[in-house]
Amino acid sequence: MPGIPTAVPGPAYRSRWLAAVAALALVLAACRAGPGDDEAEAVPTRPTEAVAQLVDDLRRDDLVAYARHAVPPALHARLQLAWSEGRTIWPLTELPLDEQFPAMITALAAPDAEKQLMASYDRQFAGADRELRATASALGLFATQFIGSEPGYSEAEREHYVQVAAAISGWGQRAPLADRKRAQPALAQLVAAARLTGLAGDGAFAKAGMERGLTRIAPFLKRLKQVLAGYGLDLDAALASVELTLIEQTGDTARVRLQYSLAGQPVDAVLNLERRDGRWYLSDLLGNAETAAGPVAPEATPAPAPDPSPEEAPGADGETAAAAR
Repeated sequence: MPGIPTAVPGPAYRSRWLAAVAALALVLAACRAGPGDDEAEAVPTRPTEAVAQLVDDLRRDDLVAYARHAVPPALHARLQLAWSEGRTIWPLTELPLDEQFPAMITALAAPDAEKQLMASYDRQFAGADRELRATASALGLFATQFIGSEPGYSEAEREHYVQVAAAISGWGQRAPLADRKRAQPALAQLVAAARLTGLAGDGAFAKAGMERGLTRIAPFLKRLKQVLAGYGLDLDAALASVELTLIEQTGDTARVRLQYSLAGQPVDAVLNLERRDGRWYLSDLLGNAETAAGPVAPEATPAPAPDPSPEEAPGADGETAAAAR
């Protein structure tokens, strides 16, 4: 993982990168079956079952299934269109790295990526244990302030993400990020995985489309999780530790308590859900997806019928003028 931040240098990027190392853990806030027919799947009937299904999709790195289970079919279709038009890369927009994600894949997949990024790593990070620990601490505070002031987050998201930021900051202060012997093979794995996606270059995500794009990116995210686990941040273990409890259900709304352990720190959050057409969905995720999909195209209004010509205008007795003559 070290070396990636240098692809897009600057403190603002590095602050987002610190959060992005917990990328899939953050998707828990949005939170079995492969990409087959929904009719063959068991439809969750309880709010906790719907969240558990999303968590299971993430554990299996099945982003296609996750996207299908996360939103109603009509919204899913709108998101597919928006993706193909280059307007979104949802559900990757649930990651804090979403704006830089395509650029990161392109940078990693470049012909000389490993050499260039390792050179940048050597200049900025190799052996800088004390500096990286201080940076992790400072960025943890920055992330907390950013989350608190970012208008795009709901209160439930803020409470969740602040805990995640604190856990990641603590991990960053302990992780061997300055160890060059670890960095070189880790970077080599990510470079190889990025090249295999076939998603490098301008417009590659849009050209692939949502389903193919998510299918191609899933192995990269799986490899990313493996690399992070080597640095002591085990996101699969975090997903496996999830416990869900129904707090309340009133009609078509519900609140679920989400508890898990991230980097040795307990995270305790509340998720809001709503039921649409008999299925439960996470409210924050629905709102984010609606924004990503863009406004619903207005239905075509039938053109008004042309006024009748004088020859066809009805007379007083109901006959047309032509008939009257």
